[in-house]
Amino acid sequence: MEYPSNISTKLPKVSTTIFSVMSALAKEHNAYNLSQGFPDFEVSPKLIEHVHAEMRAGFNQYAPMEGAIELREQVAIKTEKLYGAHYNPEKEVTITAGGTQALYTAFTATIREEDEVILFTPAYDSYAPAIELCGGKPIYVPLEAPHYKIDWNEVKKLINRRTRMIVINTPHNPTGTIFSADDMAHLESITRDNDIIILSDEVYEHTVLDGFQHQSIARYPKLAERSFIIGSFGKTFNVTGWKVGFCLAPTNLMREFRKVHQYMVFSVNTPIQRAIAEFLKDENNYIHIPDLFQEKRDFFIRALNGSRFKVTPTQGTYFQLLNYSNISDEKDTEFAKRLTVEHKVASIPVSVFYHNPTRDQVLRFCFAKQEETLEKAADILCRL
Repeated sequence: MEYPSNISTKLPKVSTTIFSVMSALAKEHNAYNLSQGFPDFEVSPKLIEHVHAEMRAGFNQYAPMEGAIELREQVAIKTEKLYGAHYNPEKEVTITAGGTQALYTAFTATIREEDEVILFTPAYDSYAPAIELCGGKPIYVPLEAPHYKIDWNEVKKLINRRTRMIVINTPHNPTGTIFSADDMAHLESITRDNDIIILSDEVYEHTVLDGFQHQSIARYPKLAERSFIIGSFGKTFNVTGWKVGFCLAPTNLMREFRKVHQYMVFSVNTPIQRAIAEFLKDENNYIHIPDLFQEKRDFFIRALNGSRFKVTPTQGTYFQLLNYSNISDEKDTEFAKRLTVEHKVASIPVSVFYHNPTRDQVLRFCFAKQEETLEKAADILCRL
């Protein structure tokens, strides 16, 4: 079916996401799928049993629009325990249908025609289209390989009366870098004398590696008072298919967020919300998550020893970037496709996360996989 001739697309530059393309290619060619960010290992049996228990107990109808109060309370407790910040579960916590919906809702609630939104690229690919659908204008700040650090002096030059929002993402997808306390100090300085909103994408908050501390916006009161914080239970508990996330924000911002949320999804899966709330009561279910992914990252890097890839160990997320410039001079999009089709290992080309694609020759690999999967994929990569 085609659009009638008098209807034009609202996103003329957007096609199917690279995640869908590479996952479909991996399936077609029976490749090890280290492209899309989802685990291939079992979910906690305790969490599954909590879901069954809630279903059996009859909690199968609509949850409140804001989210099950039991879960909102546990999110507030966890946030205060980890970051020393108090959020009112009644007014400042909302449960969402995944992190991406939370992001889109925050954009829709605050971005108007001609508003400018600063994005650091490479960036998660949902940001810019959502901003454009709201009539806003993405302003891109490219980060350079291999360290992908922000030049805050360059950011200052971009601030003007139309700047409505700055989007940050730590730990950062796709690069695996993390914000430092110094980064947060720069961000606080830049936004001190204006009304700029911050959207902080923190869906990988529990996968900060090498003993580093996650620099949540929630740790910084002057930033938190102007910020949406987005989290994801799918990423935290390896249940990406459940699509349950959350948003934290001060009351004035959350009031606007909920105005949109109620018409976008209204409410989120009831028994799963209640099950996650029960699971969160035991902090051991989340405080040891970095240990798991530290082991997987280190295992993957060791398995690549002797390969021709250049490796800078990721600091956060469950993605590892590999530079293949010693192997091929192909564009990363072409090399990623050939690697999938001919060698049976799927990855994501990092250039697609930029507004203006680069020639950095870097691929992103997901290591949230069983060791057997990582070992077999690494063995192939070592033979290139």
